Amino acid sequence: MPEGEFWNPEVELLSGEEIRSLQLRRLRAVLERCGNSPFYREWFREAGFDPARVSSLDDLRALPFMDKETLRGGDPRRFLTVPLEEVVRLHSSSGTTGQATVVFHTARDIDAWTELVARCMYMTGVRRSDVFQNMMGYGLFTGGLGFHYAAERIGALVIPAGSGNSKRQIQLMRDFGTTVIHVIPSYALYLLDVFRELGLDPRRDTSLRIAFIGAEPHTESLRRRLEEAYGIKAYNSYGLSEMSGPGVAFECPFQEGMHVGEDSFILEAIDPEPLEPAPAAEGGERARTLHREGMPLLRYRTHDLARVFPEPCRCGRAHRRISRIKGRTDDMFIVKGVNVFPMQVERVLLGILGVGSNYRIVLETVDNRDEMRVQVEVSGDLWHGEVKELSQLRRRIAQELRNEILVTPVVELVEPGSLPAGEGKAVRVVDMRDHARGE
Repeated sequence: MPEGEFWNPEVELLSGEEIRSLQLRRLRAVLERCGNSPFYREWFREAGFDPARVSSLDDLRALPFMDKETLRGGDPRRFLTVPLEEVVRLHSSSGTTGQATVVFHTARDIDAWTELVARCMYMTGVRRSDVFQNMMGYGLFTGGLGFHYAAERIGALVIPAGSGNSKRQIQLMRDFGTTVIHVIPSYALYLLDVFRELGLDPRRDTSLRIAFIGAEPHTESLRRRLEEAYGIKAYNSYGLSEMSGPGVAFECPFQEGMHVGEDSFILEAIDPEPLEPAPAAEGGERARTLHREGMPLLRYRTHDLARVFPEPCRCGRAHRRISRIKGRTDDMFIVKGVNVFPMQVERVLLGILGVGSNYRIVLETVDNRDEMRVQVEVSGDLWHGEVKELSQLRRRIAQELRNEILVTPVVELVEPGSLPAGEGKAVRVVDMRDHARGE
């Protein structure tokens, strides 16, 4: 096991020039392997792109961008650059429009991902003497398993608690001396109420010292509130299921931006309107190229808005840092750790008899937790009908939305014509959450 503050100093202490050289070598290897993929062969041909002639990272700009729609455009196996027999795991994004975005991993991919997240966790101070309680969901969601494998690689004792069951979570913390947790920030706030209900103080009655928070937007003030209430250091983590999951970018102990694992990802700053390179320090959308063995992604648009810090970090790592995510260039929002698109809600509503022509999604912070409220206009006949019919409609809408987006919203039925109907593009989402207002 490593000693000191660096998990893998040979990679973490590379200079900027050495990082770019490593990226180019790995990019060339990935491009050569892409010749095994039906998708990439056709993609390169249409773009007039010859992977054998790539001599610099800038040559990537000859390729178009990819995004979720690219991944949804057919059988995901067409992206594979290795035989299917070499694939050992499948992950899928949750709460996406239409066909889910499926990502395949080889055993080497899992190992590289585990190593990357372990490096991130170790960077913040996690050691084999720690007890790590993973309070994220497992399964197709990448967050749970990504941290689980990494904590085991470090040698920490792992409690795979999963999400929910709040009193049990607190009992596990106290019974086994949990020192590190992985948790959605809004749920960490909610747990404070449960601690109070039980007559407990997390600062006094637990051994917690580190929390990894992510999967939903949150403000700096919320992070500091958690640190004060729990007596911990709370570190931002950033990832996308398409990019393997957590570990894409992570804070170091100085908490001044998140270091991108540039030995695994090529980071681009782009202006989302003309889709041209943008000055990194001014913010803009981030695009990434992933050096994955089984299913690499080239110039993948994250739609996440952040700036890149130009100055070196005090921790000594030259891997560039990005700010916390400031927003998105598409209409996706995140609630309770799940990605949701308004079109998902619309598709469900349009398939239910009795629903009118307008709806609105209101996101609020209630008791320190995200709440999604869906206001739905109903048809005139039903609005003036039996209360029992309205109650049945409300329950059906809630259940079908739950089945589609994996989150149970509060459904509010309203009178026909009562919701705003603008002349231009309808405003379908009103985000009133504390972190959306910067509180």
